[in-house]
Amino acid sequence: MAKILCIEDDPTTADYIAKGLGEAGFTVDIAADGRDGLFQASDGSYDAIVLDRMLPGMDGLAVLSALRAAGVVTPVVMLSALASLDERVRGLRAGSDDYLGKPFALAELLARIEAVRRRSQAAAGGDAPVTRLAHGDLEVDLLSRRVTRAGRRIEIQPREFRLLEFLLRHAGQVVTRTMLLEGVWDYHFDPGTNVIDVHVSRLRKKLDDGGAASLLHTVRGAGYRLGEA
Repeated sequence: MAKILCIEDDPTTADYIAKGLGEAGFTVDIAADGRDGLFQASDGSYDAIVLDRMLPGMDGLAVLSALRAAGVVTPVVMLSALASLDERVRGLRAGSDDYLGKPFALAELLARIEAVRRRSQAAAGGDAPVTRLAHGDLEVDLLSRRVTRAGRRIEIQPREFRLLEFLLRHAGQVVTRTMLLEGVWDYHFDPGTNVIDVHVSRLRKKLDDGGAASLLHTVRGAGYRLGEA
């Protein structure tokens, strides 16, 4: 079972993260200040670290810099209410693997943790590259870019393919608009258009063609989820 260290001084936020990640199958330890967090993280035994930017005793950037200077390569997702571009750049340059602004959705934090862990494992040569994704009777070959459902070939456009791949990699999870904008369109801002809704609608129609049960669902006020109803 993967171990996560959450370095967060706000008890409500720390408990929220620990409960949510625990339900997702992680073992979670909590450190309430920077110095304790640095001490716990220094042995490199964790699979990922969730690190608050502003901490008592030692701030998040200092903790991160100390870890990297000590050769600890554990992937880090930094959390902060300081979500400006300059602050994100400072966090990334200090050695964080991702940077998530507060407030945040737990589903997005979970997705980012999984993403930094995959990148870390791939860099270490721990995982063979994934060439096929599937959910139920839906199958996607990432090499040939062939999409089938119950054996029926589905023709989709390049952007729809990226959207479907992203949803399949997070099957069963609620995927937020922010996650889609960043992961599919490479936007780090909301363009204020209905581009996501249009592509989701087109993709849903193609997946459901022929009377198949709907797989792509809208979660009102949250985002979208690929999976059974």
